[in-house]
Amino acid sequence: MGNQTQNHNPVTIKEWIIVFIISAIPLVNIIMLFVWAFGGNANKSIETWAKASLLFYLFSIALLIIIAVVFGLFYKL
Repeated sequence: MGNQTQNHNPVTIKEWIIVFIISAIPLVNIIMLFVWAFGGNANKSIETWAKASLLFYLFSIALLIIIAVVFGLFYKL
């Protein structure tokens, strides 16, 4: 219990709106996701959301590559 920091406070609606606005800006969103996920100063909820978002993007890109390869191979046949 001694490891709890100030970053466990609930995230306000204002903070979430700022997070969503920043995450809507191209390129800035990717950079900020890494900062929020691994920077260490973000609220725990935002940190967890950023890590989940990065994993989702990674999974989506991998799936798109697999689909492109599979359909690319079938297209040549």
